[in-house]
Amino acid sequence: MALTFEYKVRDKAGGLVEGQLDGDSMALVVRRLREMGYMPISVTPKSAVNLKTEIKIPGLSDRIKLREVAVVTRQLATMVDSGLSVVRSLGILASQVENPAFARILGEVRLDLEHGSSLSAACAKHPKAFSELFCTLVQAGEVGGNLDEVLGSLADTIEKQAQLNRTIRSAMTYPTVVLSVMVIIFTAMIVFIVPVFQNLFASLGGKLPLPTRILITISKIMTSIWIVVIIAVVIGAVIGLRKWIATEDGRRRWDRWMLKPPVFGPLFHKVALARVTGTLSSLISSGVPILESLDICAETAGNVTVGDVLREAKNGVREGRPLADPLREHEDVIPTLVVQMVEVGEQTGALDGMLKKVGEFYDQEVEVTVNNLTALLEPLLTVVMGIGVGAMVISLYLPMFSYITLIHN
Repeated sequence: MALTFEYKVRDKAGGLVEGQLDGDSMALVVRRLREMGYMPISVTPKSAVNLKTEIKIPGLSDRIKLREVAVVTRQLATMVDSGLSVVRSLGILASQVENPAFARILGEVRLDLEHGSSLSAACAKHPKAFSELFCTLVQAGEVGGNLDEVLGSLADTIEKQAQLNRTIRSAMTYPTVVLSVMVIIFTAMIVFIVPVFQNLFASLGGKLPLPTRILITISKIMTSIWIVVIIAVVIGAVIGLRKWIATEDGRRRWDRWMLKPPVFGPLFHKVALARVTGTLSSLISSGVPILESLDICAETAGNVTVGDVLREAKNGVREGRPLADPLREHEDVIPTLVVQMVEVGEQTGALDGMLKKVGEFYDQEVEVTVNNLTALLEPLLTVVMGIGVGAMVISLYLPMFSYITLIHN
């Protein structure tokens, strides 16, 4: 089993380089460092007891956030523009990144570069950190000789995507928290409070009002074996739905439906349009061919329905048609505004600039929609919670009013 060694070496320019390297023994690691042109200063086994890195949760411990990639891309662009080599820049960034998984990936990319690989090919080996869009733009920068400019533009694109994701999460956080609190409150009342009143009503006798009987029936179900059956059915339905969505036909139907709901449908539609137009603008401005750009946008649209339209548009462009023509055939997915801006961009030769303006417009639209949605949901959910709790309290106290009336009579 390979061990991890921490090393300090001097490069050919005399600079100090620190990092980590896997190997079967210290001697093999030292030999490999010498083969890479370094002068080893110290090579030590990494401590086996490390509370920060020993506990690893798959999917969480090795997760790399989009914001982290944006920061590293921005710093790499600045370093390359300042005259530092990509290899040395990656070495500096690997030592500064707080995420151990991302630091390891940057170190591996750096080693691949030292062995003659291109930056785009080295990044393509790590799809969890670097998307297809990232690798394609980097490759375009390498071919065009303007890697620093492309990295700067790429950092802008990733930062916009990260901001878009944060906006969507902020829209979903409040209703999720409020609904969770509502479920907890109702469950606690039904499981712990309603049985107490049920025993009291049983001792007093008499016929209970309909709302009270319904509430007691729900309490009996939730405190019996039936609740296990109901939970199992719900979990099974959720798992089945997820598996169906994972299929090609299921995903296509689900994404088409996601654009239709009256409140969240327009929001998801605008998010997809903002992502597509911004990405396409970055690809075209970086010199990526239009057909390849449409392919990448179709994969990164976040909605299969929008992606299918872009693939059809790609076929139209391949046949020699302007991009606006096939897009115009799908006005239910691609709004007239986008089609007209694309048409003007093609006629004036400034398609990337027009797409950038459209992307910025939809970014603002998403932000406004989220703010309006939050302002609408806050009082609505508060009223729903109040009505739910009030209905339960009234249902419990209705029999008490009847008993008091009987006693006075």
